[in-house]
Amino acid sequence: MSVNKVILVGNVGRDPEIRHLDKGVAVARFSLATTENYTAKTGEKVSNTEWHNIVAWRGLAEVVEKYVKKGSQLYIEGRLRTNSYEKDGVKHYTTEINADTLHMLGKREGQAEVQGQQLQTETAQVVNEPDFSQPEEDDLPF
Repeated sequence: MSVNKVILVGNVGRDPEIRHLDKGVAVARFSLATTENYTAKTGEKVSNTEWHNIVAWRGLAEVVEKYVKKGSQLYIEGRLRTNSYEKDGVKHYTTEINADTLHMLGKREGQAEVQGQQLQTETAQVVNEPDFSQPEEDDLPF
């Protein structure tokens, strides 16, 4: 058994590039930044940002084209894929995340936040962030 699963929450670093291939197949490519903040032994606050290359296909790419732009905060689930190419006789490798699921986090620009508003496509679900300011009532006895 093997598992190839990546979960990322980060901010889009540049507007997605959308291409339409043969037979109308859409592909979207964009970068996503994830930042780790911690305090070093010296007491200094350290921030480390990693950049990830994201690729979305078909229906998910169409959702990205309509709603995702630079600065958008996203939750992405996907799979790692390593590609290689040769340039000037030297072999180079790139690692991408092929997105399977995408959730938009935060408010939409220019609109009030709507709880539970959902947009579903065959391959993607885009969800506004729920309101956690009010605790949920629970009927569990403990």
